[in-house]
Amino acid sequence: MNISPKSVRFDDDNLWVGLSDGRTIAAPLAWFPRLLEASPEQRLQFELSKSGLHWEALDEDISVEGLLVGQANITRRGVQQAA
Repeated sequence: MNISPKSVRFDDDNLWVGLSDGRTIAAPLAWFPRLLEASPEQRLQFELSKSGLHWEALDEDISVEGLLVGQANITRRGVQQAA
C-alpha cells in the first residue's frame, strides 16, 4: 500500500488520520480501548510510519490498511483471549 499517514488528531469520540492521498478518515476511539482510556497528552505521543501509527507508551499500533477496511482493535493489554 502506498498510502501513509500524515497527521493525527482527536476529538471527544474519534481518531482522525490525514492520509498522503489527501483523504482524512475517522475511526471511533471505542475501537481502540487503549486510546480511549488514555489521557489527551498520552494520545499525542505517537509516531508516524509508512504504514501506520504507533504509541510506544500505550503499546498501540494502528495500520492505515486496517483503518481503511474498518478494522477495530478489540484487544486489551493484560487480558488473555480464550483459545
